[in-house]
This record gives sequence, C-alpha cells and structure tokens, in this order.
Amino acid sequence: MKRFVRDNSLGLVFGVLFLLVLVGQALAGHAHFNQEQLTEGLPPVSLARYVTSASFGTDVAENWQSEYLQFFLYIFLTVWLLQRGSPESKALDEPGLESDREQKVGAFADDDSPAWARARGWRLHLFSNSLGLVMGAIFLASWFAQSVSGVAAFNEDQLGNLQDPVSWGEYLMEPDFWDRTLQNWQSELLAVASMAILAIYLRQRGSPQSKPVGAPHSATGIDG
Repeated sequence: MKRFVRDNSLGLVFGVLFLLVLVGQALAGHAHFNQEQLTEGLPPVSLARYVTSASFGTDVAENWQSEYLQFFLYIFLTVWLLQRGSPESKALDEPGLESDREQKVGAFADDDSPAWARARGWRLHLFSNSLGLVMGAIFLASWFAQSVSGVAAFNEDQLGNLQDPVSWGEYLMEPDFWDRTLQNWQSELLAVASMAILAIYLRQRGSPQSKPVGAPHSATGIDG
C-alpha cells in the first residue's frame, strides 16, 4: 500500500484536493444561494436540492470546460508550435509528428509498448491522438452540460422576473452564456501563456515543469 501511494501520490493528492474544493464550493455556494433566497423573500433550500440545481451545475461545468479546453489546445498546438527557451516546448528542431522510430510505433515499438502502438491503420492513428481527442471530448461534454444547466438557471431568473423563458438555442446567443464562458477561457489561456514564458527565465528545482536551475535561458524542450 505504501508503494502504491508513493507511486501514485501526484494523482491521489490532486484527486483529494479536487473533492475537498468541490465540497467547499458546494457549501459556500449553498450559503450564498440561500442568502439571495432570503433577500428575495423566498424560503431557503436544502444542500441536497442546491447541489442538484441548475445554478450549481452551471458553476461547476463552466469551470470544467475551460480547463479541458486549455488541455485540448495545449496538447495539439504544442505538436507544431514552439517557444524558444521554454521547457513547455519541444526542441526547436523537432516540430511536427516526429518519425515512427522516435515515437516507438509500428515496427519500432518496444516489447513493453502498448498493443495499439504496434498496430496499423485506424487503431494506431486513434491511439496516437487519443489524449487530445479525449480532452476535446470532455471539453465538449462539459461545455454542453454548462449550456443545458445554464439555460435552466437563466430561465428560472426569467420567470422570476416575469419574463418569457428562452430555448437552448436562444440561450447560446445570450450575453449571459458568453460572459460566463469567455471569462473562464481568457483566464486559462493567460495561465498557459504565463507558464510557457515565465519558465524561460524562472526555475523550480526538482520540478519537471522547470528547466534545471543551471540551464541557460535559451535551452528549449528540456526539463529538470
């Protein structure tokens, strides 16, 4: 068990932190929601009803979709795009998909390579792009979940203000939807750009996200 925890500590710690933060968001959001209910002269709701509400679903989904958009874009764009001096970039002479030998696929696969790395045709193509495709699929799914829960929450406000509800398609044209969406997208894109550029000049000893402390600023595509 100790060996398992050590070998998987990064994923386990982030998983636990995710659950703690999600619970914290639910509790804080529930308290805030009930404050607004009381202000409007409405009865408070239970925690169970809040976490199954459109309001909570929208808040969660809009953050998830922006995170997975970041991963999706980063995975695919770093195949071709470079950043001199950044450990987040490939070496300057290695843009593109790389050779089968470099990628250890087909006839160049190792004995312990995944089975689909030794395959041909659509299976190799699918496996070769599986990480980016799954990240993109999760982004689309969470974006759709945000839009569905968002239109429900939006229509609750519409009815509360004695206004007509809107359809899902109409909600996609509403400023409310794009305000929620774009404010998350811009923060994620800023974070990625900051990481790629700051890592050129700054270091974190022992981190694979940083170059070795003594590496020159111009060193590209190496980690510590």
